[in-house]
Amino acid sequence: MSDAVLSIRNASKTFGPRRALDGVSLEVGRGEMIALIGPSGSGKSTLLRSISALQTIDAGGHIEAFGQPVQAGGRISGEVRRIRTRIGFIFQQFNLVGRLSLFSNVALGSLGRISALRGFFGVWPAETKQAVMAALARMGIADYAGQRANTLSGGQQQRGAIARALVQKAKIVLADEPVASLDPVAARRVMEALRTLNHEDGLTVVVTLHQVDYALRYCDRVVALKAGKTVYDGPAKGLKRAQLIDIYGPEFEDVFWEEAPK
Repeated sequence: MSDAVLSIRNASKTFGPRRALDGVSLEVGRGEMIALIGPSGSGKSTLLRSISALQTIDAGGHIEAFGQPVQAGGRISGEVRRIRTRIGFIFQQFNLVGRLSLFSNVALGSLGRISALRGFFGVWPAETKQAVMAALARMGIADYAGQRANTLSGGQQQRGAIARALVQKAKIVLADEPVASLDPVAARRVMEALRTLNHEDGLTVVVTLHQVDYALRYCDRVVALKAGKTVYDGPAKGLKRAQLIDIYGPEFEDVFWEEAPK
């Protein structure tokens, strides 16, 4: 697609005898919200980490972001730090510094634009302070700005991680199982926050999910992986029961909370 902000071509990743990714190709358009689904070990997190260059893919694959190379030939691009400033990553376990305040954690999103010395001592410019409080307010957690991160609930911490991506001024948000450890109410708030940023800010969102019902409810496009291969790539509404059973196995219908599509 001409407006692709991510392009993955023939991405494979081998860990010893196991191939976690097996020739995956994917184009992500600007402003899309895509769910990556599939059983545990299907390669979802491996793909997301490869897109952000947190790990290398095997030689022969190629990943680009914003038309610039992230990695190719089994090597990370020398431009990856600059590219990463436009890509926010939301981790399953929040990845906040527990001893720091929520405010400071979110302010860390500005490190790509201010001096490392100011960031180290927490001397935040007025612009950063304003951006932090605005992001926290959007996430509904501004009242907790001065509280240590490790005293917050999981849902509050995850919304703090999303606020950090806002302060980072990310154009792409990669979220790796962001609701896996949250209760249903907190999970819904996190998914609604991501959906709002996608709709209102035009952010491109790629989120890995175990919860198929969340994928179908919040994402317009679904990419399903199985044993490292792409087995479905299309509209969420086009994913049928037979395909889901093929992806997850016959036990799928016993655990799916909502009525599976016919």
